[in-house]
Amino acid sequence: MAGKGELVETARKEQETAILVGVITQRQTEEMAREYLDELAFLALTAGANTLRKFTQKLEHPDPKTFVRSGKMHEIEHFVKEYEVDMVIFDDDLSPSQLRNIEQILEVKILDRSNLILDIFASRARTAHAKTQVELAQYQYLLPRLTNMWTHLQKQKGGIGMKGPGEKEIETDRRIIRDKISLLKKNLVKIDRQKATQRGNRGQLIRASLIGYTNVGKSTMMNLLTKSEVFAEDKLFATLDTTVRKVVFENLPFLLADTVGFIRKLPHDLVESFKSTLDEVRESDLLIHVVDISHPNFENHIDVVNDTLKEIESMNKPTIMVFNKIDAYQYEEKEEDDLSDFTKDNYTLQDWENTYMAKDNVKCIFISAQEKTNIEELRELFYEEVKKLHIERYPHNNFLY
Repeated sequence: MAGKGELVETARKEQETAILVGVITQRQTEEMAREYLDELAFLALTAGANTLRKFTQKLEHPDPKTFVRSGKMHEIEHFVKEYEVDMVIFDDDLSPSQLRNIEQILEVKILDRSNLILDIFASRARTAHAKTQVELAQYQYLLPRLTNMWTHLQKQKGGIGMKGPGEKEIETDRRIIRDKISLLKKNLVKIDRQKATQRGNRGQLIRASLIGYTNVGKSTMMNLLTKSEVFAEDKLFATLDTTVRKVVFENLPFLLADTVGFIRKLPHDLVESFKSTLDEVRESDLLIHVVDISHPNFENHIDVVNDTLKEIESMNKPTIMVFNKIDAYQYEEKEEDDLSDFTKDNYTLQDWENTYMAKDNVKCIFISAQEKTNIEELRELFYEEVKKLHIERYPHNNFLY
């Protein structure tokens, strides 16, 4: 028979359970809602939660009181109680009143997408820069939700120190958080100055940045090209801090940066906090846009990255498109007698290569970083693009090549 200590340890190892909730609207089709919830499940798994079920409801817009209508909420409530679910995660941001109302009905932990992403970022932050950025975003997210948090404490039964606080305590906490936000912003300004100085001290080497949707294999590529040990794993936001390495191809040196991955519906507070991290992208001479070709909606991921590049005014930089994970690519092969319409689900890798490689002014290559397929061709393409930029900047310094 297991002792008490062993039982506690077993409980710690067990994953928390979660259900996910999304809505289908005119702007968000059923297919999109399903894809977003799949991504939310991956986020939950990254945070350490096992998804038991996904709930969706067709609405013109989310219900202002409880996000979904009462019938669907009762269905969710029944499932939560029957399976003793630990938490319910909503795919869109909840207002403080929605959060309070849902919590009163379900009586379990309630998270929205932003809250979940912030939790992942907090667990992944390693450097002072990333920790400060995440802490700032967390406090900015927390500030308008303080009243709800106090209401949650008021509901707890008994216990010393668990009396419900009054308005004075809430206002005190608001002031403390505002002061903390102000201090963190000042700290970020100092860190940003230090980062800018570091970038300025790197000399006049050509600078390239790996960019792309989260979990497309940027860090794996970084390790291959630089022979370094940048942390990489099959989870979202494995990399938060920008890592810069000096690379030399055929005597031609340049700097290569691995940046934080992009994602849809990234919390606004995180976007603001992490804009300084994207300075590395903004100041790069060359962008290497890594795409997971095996993902069924990789073209939407390309759009998300391009929208972010537009936001930081970096869309027109020289770019290499690297389609990664060709070893995992799958397609639906059509039979000869199949007269149905040909769709992108039927595209072979060759079809995609013909599509993207035929585009004007787009340098692209199809690789597998995991299987090291076409890596030498990738190095050659890198070299040619960096050399071109080097010649433009230093027309008389051609002894390197």
